[in-house]
Amino acid sequence: MSPLAALAGSEAFRDLEMLIRSHYGLIVLRTAEEDRALTLLRLVSDRLTLPLFIWTPGETLRLDGELNGVYGTQDADGFLSHLAASRVEALYFVRHAEVLLEDAARARRLADRVVAMEAGVGAITMALEAPELSEALRPRAATVTLPPPDGQDFRRLLERVLRDVGRRQRITSELSPADTERLLMQLRGLTLVEAEKILTRAVVEDGRLSVADVDHVVRAKRDIVEREGVLEYYPAEETMADIADLAGLKAWLAKRRAIVADPAGAEAFGLSFPKGILLVGVPGAGKSLCAKAVAMDWNLPLLKLDPGRLYNKYVGESERNFRRACQVAERLAPCVLFIDELEKAFASGDEDGGLSQRVLGSFLSWLQDRRAPVFTVATANDVSRLPPEFLRKGRFDEVFFVDLPDEPSRAEIFRIHLARRGREPGELDLAALAAAADGFSGAEIEQAVVAALYTAFSGEGSVDTALLLRELGGTAPLSRTAAEKVAALRAWADGRAVPAN
Repeated sequence: MSPLAALAGSEAFRDLEMLIRSHYGLIVLRTAEEDRALTLLRLVSDRLTLPLFIWTPGETLRLDGELNGVYGTQDADGFLSHLAASRVEALYFVRHAEVLLEDAARARRLADRVVAMEAGVGAITMALEAPELSEALRPRAATVTLPPPDGQDFRRLLERVLRDVGRRQRITSELSPADTERLLMQLRGLTLVEAEKILTRAVVEDGRLSVADVDHVVRAKRDIVEREGVLEYYPAEETMADIADLAGLKAWLAKRRAIVADPAGAEAFGLSFPKGILLVGVPGAGKSLCAKAVAMDWNLPLLKLDPGRLYNKYVGESERNFRRACQVAERLAPCVLFIDELEKAFASGDEDGGLSQRVLGSFLSWLQDRRAPVFTVATANDVSRLPPEFLRKGRFDEVFFVDLPDEPSRAEIFRIHLARRGREPGELDLAALAAAADGFSGAEIEQAVVAALYTAFSGEGSVDTALLLRELGGTAPLSRTAAEKVAALRAWADGRAVPAN
């Protein structure tokens, strides 16, 4: 199916046609790609036999396909004056619509034109990724969401880039079918224009398309995240092998790995992309580590949402920051979105004048309704501060309780951290260390190993079983210093969460 045929048969096409027939005077096409929005409008204008006019700030209003424009419409005020005087029933597409929306006086004039157009046939349309409409415009506007480019769109783009560049120079493709699918998956989240630039540069630079070019796409996505400034592109260096125990959680994730590898097959089988998991448990038990390992294991980009980046002193900015964060995550989908210590971002209560509650409402709606393949991994240490809405099925696929490691797991944690720091675990009595570390979390065991290394480096001995036992003996784990809180967590999890261990 051609791109035009796909758009003509899309839900967005049907919605747009219906809204125009229903006399909506202002229609916002929700997309980052103005060119795709314009293509859709051209199809609808043909169907409805309505003329399509295009206005770009700094250029005159012109009929689509014509070179000459309407005199005196180069600036926003001239364009609005023309709309006020015109009696032509038509569709108008406004490029870079922010010039109209960000000025209060122009927004009011635009609202007047919208009211007038509702009495006839036609509409003013604009493409916006994140619509921010004034009070005057919001009640009169309808929104149509354009679907992002899918795998077939990117496949056709890749074929066209190879064909066009191949006419100018000799190129070779070294990608296997599996590598090609991985490249196409990584392109998701980019606009077709962005993807075309990246692919063209990749093949022009060395005359070939190789596995290394997949990294070009990954770096481009990282640039998108850094440019927006609300999410962090987190380096995922751990794997599931770096996590001791958590057998229940690992088994759950392993069953869903195939969906990530074959989303089309999963959809045909009746399965949708998993929403995510909430990890509740003792601090230091490996919840954050697991989030990073999921991204590595599933070969997906990992985005970290830092609550401190969301909140802003200016009214409305925090909600706007959250929407931007969600939009970036959806653009980079499929991906893993990691939110550490969720209760700090959306704690119960009204201490902040209701700000966190408003952001919470937006977040819950996004968790429930999003369609983009974003797998959310959220962690919480203090479940008493967590709003109960998070625990309802449909927001997360499952709630797991991460308890302290048992004795075999503690031995494995010692082995992992000793080997990571260049020590031979087989030379130590791991069983004795695991027994002595009863009640320790994984993070506390790691710090005991680090402390032993500091002691040995200062000339007070070597890293052996005796030194590690001494470090353990000098540490009071959280399970003892905060025994009541740990007991309360376990009591809460009984019957409410699935054991991750």
